[in-house]
Amino acid sequence: MTTDPRAPAAWRLTGDLGVFLADAGAFLRSEPALHTALLSVTDTLRVRGLRVYGDGAPLFGTYAGADGTVRGAFVRTPPHRVLLGPLDALGPEAPEAALALAGQLAEAGPGLPGVAADHATAEIFARAWEKRTGTGASVVVRQRLYRLGTLTPPEPAPPGAARVATGADRALLARWHDEFAEAVGERPAMAAEEWAESRIAYGGVTLWEAPDGTPVAMAGVTRRTAGQVRVAPVYTPADLRGRGYGGAVTAAVSRAALDAGAAEVLLFTDLANPTSNGLYQRLGYRPVRDFVQLDFAR
Repeated sequence: MTTDPRAPAAWRLTGDLGVFLADAGAFLRSEPALHTALLSVTDTLRVRGLRVYGDGAPLFGTYAGADGTVRGAFVRTPPHRVLLGPLDALGPEAPEAALALAGQLAEAGPGLPGVAADHATAEIFARAWEKRTGTGASVVVRQRLYRLGTLTPPEPAPPGAARVATGADRALLARWHDEFAEAVGERPAMAAEEWAESRIAYGGVTLWEAPDGTPVAMAGVTRRTAGQVRVAPVYTPADLRGRGYGGAVTAAVSRAALDAGAAEVLLFTDLANPTSNGLYQRLGYRPVRDFVQLDFAR
């Protein structure tokens, strides 16, 4: 990106994914764990098309200083919350940069539903949004990002074995995708059938099967980007929980990711669910940073 050396630091917005990745790619890859959501979303947009998350046109942005160095980035895929990368690199500039972004997003179009970011960044942006629009924010879910250390599979493992989902599992994956969204109280990021197709295309879901061949749990994983993958979602139907299937399939998909060359294996948990947080820590996942999803008042 060519930048006027006299220009002040500012956000550059674009609807062109290629332009955004050219500008922001090195910055996102410099901290792949903290940018995992932006990396996986932009990778999906690149592979599956710009309207995979909804009918609205995506909007991308980078925050660069006078020297052109990118120090912040966001992705918005309507109708979903804006994904805002950490503003750590901005230091004391962060509130002013957040206020500028709030103004640009408010002018870009109505209906921004909220923000998803690390806790500190989300709070800074929420204050800026309220100052700019008069609209407050409420917490939807508090999350913790974990990174896999030493994988410790559950012992003993439940009966059965893991296998990668195939096209024959399409209907099951779509149904479980929607059941998972309902269980966590969130609107799905994409249509169930599209999600199933996208994951099957690269072997992105592992099933745990009972000895009779019945699938009893699943764990998804994003494509490897910048050396990292993220486990998501992990789902066991309500009537099959408490038998160790979720832990077994998470361990299996984590091991497969490591064996395939992932430098980092990540996952998010809901901090309101102590069971899952305890389980993943027993498997060897260690806390990285807390994140939050906020909704803006309508």
